Amino acid sequence: MNIRDKQILQIALPSIVSNITVPLLGMIDVAIVGHMGSPVYIGAVAVGSMIFNLVYWLFGFLRMGTSGLTAQALGRRDLTEVTRLLVRSVMVALGIALLLIVLQMPLKWLMFWLIGPTADVMPFATTYFDIVIWGAPASLALFSLMGWFIGMQNTRIPMFISIMQNVVNILASLTLVYGFGMKIEGVALGTVIAQYAGLLIALGLLVRYYGRLSTYFSPTGNHHFSFLIPHFSFFKVNRDIFLRTLCLVAVNLFFTSAGARQGAVILSVNTVLLQLYLFFSYFMDGFAYAGEALCGKAYGAHNAIAFHETLRRLWMWMVMVTTAYTLLNMIGGQWIVALLTDESQVVETSCDYIFWAWLIPIAGCVAFIWDGVFIGMTATRGMLISSFLSALVFFTVYGLTVGVISNHGLWLAQVVYLAMRGIIQTVWYRLKLFNTI
Repeated sequence: MNIRDKQILQIALPSIVSNITVPLLGMIDVAIVGHMGSPVYIGAVAVGSMIFNLVYWLFGFLRMGTSGLTAQALGRRDLTEVTRLLVRSVMVALGIALLLIVLQMPLKWLMFWLIGPTADVMPFATTYFDIVIWGAPASLALFSLMGWFIGMQNTRIPMFISIMQNVVNILASLTLVYGFGMKIEGVALGTVIAQYAGLLIALGLLVRYYGRLSTYFSPTGNHHFSFLIPHFSFFKVNRDIFLRTLCLVAVNLFFTSAGARQGAVILSVNTVLLQLYLFFSYFMDGFAYAGEALCGKAYGAHNAIAFHETLRRLWMWMVMVTTAYTLLNMIGGQWIVALLTDESQVVETSCDYIFWAWLIPIAGCVAFIWDGVFIGMTATRGMLISSFLSALVFFTVYGLTVGVISNHGLWLAQVVYLAMRGIIQTVWYRLKLFNTI
């Protein structure tokens, strides 16, 4: 194994572990409320979790933008900019969190209108929302810190934080629910406690391992507070990522709603099959993070040899992981579906659509790698344009095929959409970025 592979795996493997622990936070809450004696508690946590997952997803640029800019500054050995990027990103995160708290009433109304929870679930979902919204400062600040750590070529710290958050969440929720007799309030408070515990751990590790960088952070003179004002490039990068995320959200929400319009069985089948792709994304995101960190650092250092060698090794890992995962799906996909649900009608109907679960990783793998590389290069305009054009293709393919092949048309649109993202980014790289390194 050459040095590039070692560098890639040192970043990718901890990221994969972190990604796998993320859904555990929601699963833990569901498991606890699932023993409270009423299904409305499960519904409330499901609705509440969906709201915050969607809202926080929109602000994922805090992690991605910080990661790419930090990696480039590290590559240039500009440690002053490295430290300022962290402070600026955290300040922006806290500003957004404050805005979410101030506007929580209209935000809650909008999200409930979009999701449409039933009347019996609504009061409990409201309670969950009213408590968990106060965790926004911790969650968004953690986005900035996680992105900064990745930009610093360190994914072990984010992995440790993710694991510890789950441990705190389990202990806090169980204590509040079973020790103090709380119900939905205990689960919500446990989530908030875990979020702030994660932030405190992150800050502690930041001081422990990077405290020496404070010597590079010394604003002086008339511009004493200028370090708080992000550079235009920070807003440009994050604006592109935010708009790109809106395109992804639009496609994903439409995919779910279009399946729901075809009945509960089709909705369930689509949801279960998407879990197979979701698990694949946990692995590929790890290699995307490696692209962010390593390609970003090489790009910032103007080291074309390191950049292209890293990119070649990333493609090699992409092919190996995608091939192995696709074969696993083809051999055991139906067994995994049966493991995820015991509804016989859902399991039986999934047989008609299982082949789409084989195709989606193949269609989407290229976009994962390019997303990481583009973030590292802060070439976010290419990400935005590819996502926007691919979303248009998605809705076009769906509109042309759904009346003919029904749910197969929805899956075809999804496969074409994912493939187009990778194709457009490949063309963009060759035309716009290849000669800039």
